[in-house]
Amino acid sequence: MSGLERLNLKGNRLRRLPQEVEALSRLKVLNLGNNNFDEAPEQLKYLVSLQKLHLFGNKICRISPSIFDGLQNLVLLNLNNNRLTYLPPEIQRLKNLECMSLDNNQLRSLPKELCCLRKLRELHLSHNSIIGLCKMKRLRILDVAGNNIQIFPTDMENLELEELYCEDNPLLEKNPVSAIQEEDILTLKELTARFILSQLENKNIYLHRAMQNNLEVQAVLSHKRKCAQCGSSFLSMWLECVKFLDVKQQMTTSRNLELLPVRAFLCSYKCFNHPDHGLFGIAVL
Repeated sequence: MSGLERLNLKGNRLRRLPQEVEALSRLKVLNLGNNNFDEAPEQLKYLVSLQKLHLFGNKICRISPSIFDGLQNLVLLNLNNNRLTYLPPEIQRLKNLECMSLDNNQLRSLPKELCCLRKLRELHLSHNSIIGLCKMKRLRILDVAGNNIQIFPTDMENLELEELYCEDNPLLEKNPVSAIQEEDILTLKELTARFILSQLENKNIYLHRAMQNNLEVQAVLSHKRKCAQCGSSFLSMWLECVKFLDVKQQMTTSRNLELLPVRAFLCSYKCFNHPDHGLFGIAVL
């Protein structure tokens, strides 16, 4: 039995994984769908050859981080129809994961560590409660239908998606909002940060040397953003805007989706009031 490569235990009302399964060091495909697990079995960490794991249709609300230690060869992970509210950051250990499906769970967000999965090409997240997404530049298929997404992250336009499904989300609509303010009032911290950032971008060698020994300032400036209009760097005072990408010619998308709202940031009201930049303010109702 130790040489078994495929095992189907689907629909057996299991609450625990049989101890004999731990010894299946050559197992490549395991189907534990439609059982009664309330957490992912910790014995899975012993299945070092596993490539495809199906855990759909259980009652899983927790995944022990230790499980990921032994699943280095996992290519496909199916956790549809469970009760997950979060994913542990240790999921980044699944270095060979190509496809992950988490439809019909209770997720509100994704850990930033998910971006470390360099081989992840397909991600299914339909019918959760997701508000935001992390940056996953290598994705080709993304399904986030039926969530609570209003606007996509700034780097969304850099993705090379082939398929995007996002129907049944409260996406922002293209309604212009004009600025009620023209002058910017910046704090001393913001003014100082913008000056330092501009000097660093202009290759100020003395400032570069001083920065190398100041870890605290490095940490503060690591949160910088770039203005979508003028390209200048700024720190923590900005205008949050949205731009609408025409995606109908670029990828397969949800029916009737033509314009995709993507978050953008501007450094000043001057940039916001600049004509023809194609950016819209976000009104808070």
